[in-house]
Amino acid sequence: MKIATYNVNGVNGRLPVLLRWLGETAPDIVCLQELKAPQEKFPEQAILDAGYKAIWHGQKSWNGVAILSRGDLPREIRRILPGDPEDAHSRYIEAEINGLTIGGLYLPNGNPAPGPKFDYKLRWFDRLITHAEGLLAADKPVLLTGDFNVMPTEMDVYKPESWVDDALFRPETRAAFAKLTAQGWTDALRTLYPDEKIYTFWDYFRNAFARNAGLRIDHFLLSPQLAPRLVAAGVDKQVRGWEKTSDHAPVWIELKD
Repeated sequence: MKIATYNVNGVNGRLPVLLRWLGETAPDIVCLQELKAPQEKFPEQAILDAGYKAIWHGQKSWNGVAILSRGDLPREIRRILPGDPEDAHSRYIEAEINGLTIGGLYLPNGNPAPGPKFDYKLRWFDRLITHAEGLLAADKPVLLTGDFNVMPTEMDVYKPESWVDDALFRPETRAAFAKLTAQGWTDALRTLYPDEKIYTFWDYFRNAFARNAGLRIDHFLLSPQLAPRLVAAGVDKQVRGWEKTSDHAPVWIELKD
């Protein structure tokens, strides 16, 4: 089973790129972030024509998450991260597919930091940590994936000294990610490639992609029941070089059935 995550940075504006990538790589399950489209503007028919059934949680101009499946329609469990009923951001969606629970997320950026946006990021992270603990307690195969907007270590960022004050790399953010993984989650890419520089995002500015000046901010976290099934993982870096593409590249894992 091949599962992918992809921050599309606008599902309608990048639709040709998304459809080309789906056609070339054919993942079984895909989590998307940053749809930047209201609920009624999600390109459901185009996704269906590409062979995928989808559930999604849209939001006008910002955020938005979706889960696509080449098999059965994902059975939606929730579309809001518990812990704050006033939070109107479309940043989390959770579903079950063939006995596998998948949480697709788009964690807040948090810049500028310090400030209200950074405070919101840390509160959201705390809610995720609490919910993730409950998912593990259910003793089922679970994965959390998406754009976490955090570089866990210096290995995950080009020129870490330039990012020390950024919300994606501040000590509080990295500590929150470490607290989350310490519950028992396996960081899939880092487990298979413990010593390699791997990036999933390259800014549009300063020729970042050509210089490979990237960040690893898109992650797969696997529960203890799922981690032994991990056989491969990677980044479809070539997609970042396509015309009118996202500033993220798709990230994928393969699991034994």
